[in-house]
Amino acid sequence: MRPRTAASLAWGTGAIILALSVAADFLSGDVGSVPYNSIPVILGGLGILVAIRQRENPIGWILIGTGGAFAANIFAGDAAGASSAPWAAWLAWFQNWSWLSYFPGSLVLLFLLLPDGHLLGRRWRLVVWFDVLFVAVNMVATALDPTPLQVSPGSPLLANPVGVKGFATSHGSGGALNGVLHAPVALLLVLTIVALVLRLVRSHGEKRQQLKWIVYAAGLAIAAEVAEFVINNAGLDPNGTIYGLIAFIAIGIVLPGSFALAILKYGLYEIDVVISRTLVYGSLAAFITAVYVGIVVGIGSLIGSGGRPNLALSIVATAVVAVGFQPIRERLQKFANRVVYGKRATPYEVLSEFSERVAGSYLGDEVLPRMAQVLHEGTGAEAATVWLRSADELRPAASHPDSVTGLHALSMPDGALPEIPGATRVVAVRHQDELLGALAITKRPGEALTPIEEKLLGDLAHQAGLVLKNVGLTADLQTRLSDLRASRQRLVAAQDDERRRLERNLHDGAQQNLVAIKVKLGMAELLSSKDPGKARELLSALKADTDDALETLRALARGIYPPLLADKGLMAALESQARKSTLPVTVDGDGLRRYPQEVEAAVYFCVLEALQNVQKYAGAATAAVKLSDSGGELRFDVYDDGAGFDQGLVVRGAGLTNMDDRLKALGGDLAITSERGRFTRVSGILPVPA
Repeated sequence: MRPRTAASLAWGTGAIILALSVAADFLSGDVGSVPYNSIPVILGGLGILVAIRQRENPIGWILIGTGGAFAANIFAGDAAGASSAPWAAWLAWFQNWSWLSYFPGSLVLLFLLLPDGHLLGRRWRLVVWFDVLFVAVNMVATALDPTPLQVSPGSPLLANPVGVKGFATSHGSGGALNGVLHAPVALLLVLTIVALVLRLVRSHGEKRQQLKWIVYAAGLAIAAEVAEFVINNAGLDPNGTIYGLIAFIAIGIVLPGSFALAILKYGLYEIDVVISRTLVYGSLAAFITAVYVGIVVGIGSLIGSGGRPNLALSIVATAVVAVGFQPIRERLQKFANRVVYGKRATPYEVLSEFSERVAGSYLGDEVLPRMAQVLHEGTGAEAATVWLRSADELRPAASHPDSVTGLHALSMPDGALPEIPGATRVVAVRHQDELLGALAITKRPGEALTPIEEKLLGDLAHQAGLVLKNVGLTADLQTRLSDLRASRQRLVAAQDDERRRLERNLHDGAQQNLVAIKVKLGMAELLSSKDPGKARELLSALKADTDDALETLRALARGIYPPLLADKGLMAALESQARKSTLPVTVDGDGLRRYPQEVEAAVYFCVLEALQNVQKYAGAATAAVKLSDSGGELRFDVYDDGAGFDQGLVVRGAGLTNMDDRLKALGGDLAITSERGRFTRVSGILPVPA
């Protein structure tokens, strides 16, 4: 059917339904019947929406047909009751059998086809044919029933214009088919409920959400019908007012509303919350009623109040309800949550518990596994993982359950969140627009996130932003502390090595010279009386030995702290060393001044180490040293035009490590830049006082 034709047919039928309902209200003259008479309009309106938006779904047209049959039935009854003309009997006759078209007729078809318009399987076609055959046979049998017709309580009896003598159905008194037709109706209703339950059990994801609404509405409708049955049997509704109200709520509001949410907007509200609230407040209503009836009616009968109101008992009942309301409500809420959510608590309870636990702890090994567990339990996912950003990678930090395997770090091109394999839903975790990580969950095959689970995921991501930021800061601090500890240990080791080196140099160099001088002095003392000439020669040799010893001591002193550096400063000391280099070295420094001894020593020895590396390994033709002082920082750069190296493949040696330790010990930093075949640059920065 073309869209325009379908829309015209739907709206045209809807106009007829509306006209019949308005006419029925006018003919009845009873304002109380307006809600009941508006049910066909609601059903027809819902059918029009479904038929226009989902033309291939037969449910829309079934709803339109149901509304039309309902409206025609109501109009026929009200018109027959308002007229004494001969044709009124025909209207009453039509009303007597037409209601079977929508109960059980179209009602059974609706529940067999909801929510997508398809049967559960081929075998269920037999149920459809049985429904159609039963309705057709029952319509014919009811139409031929010779029992007099009555459109409403108190209205006159009208003869059936086509009644067949001796063909009395269940509507007659003592007819041959009396009571026999009730069994097929019960069988059809049972089969309908079985189909609905089977469809719910086999469904997943979005379809399961749709069916939850339908099952919920069906349960309320059944409860309403049971209440109406009890009220009628108790004789509490002689005028049918309560029946009309219950029918309007069950058939006119609950069922159409659930159909609309299931077919058109099933994701608009969270059915689990609705079911939970219904269980809680329905049970509270039953509790209040039971307490009042038990105390006021039960105890009143025992003390012989004669059915008269007893103010004291009413006050006692009110007090009992007031005292027990809150404890009962809390217990009912927990029970309802367990019924709806199973063993896990509600997502909001899980979120609240997580907030309490992380309030006093930001250690990654405690918070991140708990966050993954909360994510897993709150969303009912098969697995949940917390991912942390590390430089240009996203790595798995914690998962729940612990048996999750196969996760590995993912690259982040351009800093964007990558696609996580196997994840059903991934939410980025940010703090002040900085991407810190992600939360990922994996649902079971065919399952989708419900709106409340989606909201829980978003709320957790918001809370996780600050948590992951603190975890990252803590991890950075731990790394820095570890680096500082290792640096201190290397400095201590270097100082120990330096002391041992000085001890060896003093022992093997200056000490040996001094020992030799002492021995020669003793020999000169002996020769001074025996052979003065040789004594004078020995004393001349001792002068040369003394000069050698002094030179040795000066060399050792320069290794500890060069005298030129102490006297003239960095530029003079570095220029002196540059002149001793085996390749041309230029030293450039503008705006330099004198600095603390430890700062000058650190820069001096770092530059010397860098120049030694250039001479040993770079194969350079020239080198340059540049020093600058700006913004409270003393910076040095050592350039060379040598072979360079690949920074990703070369590991720092002892010399570069010592340079890095020297600078970091004073709050500075070392950086190395190199390109193979072009250049190498060693840069250092030290904070200096103004």
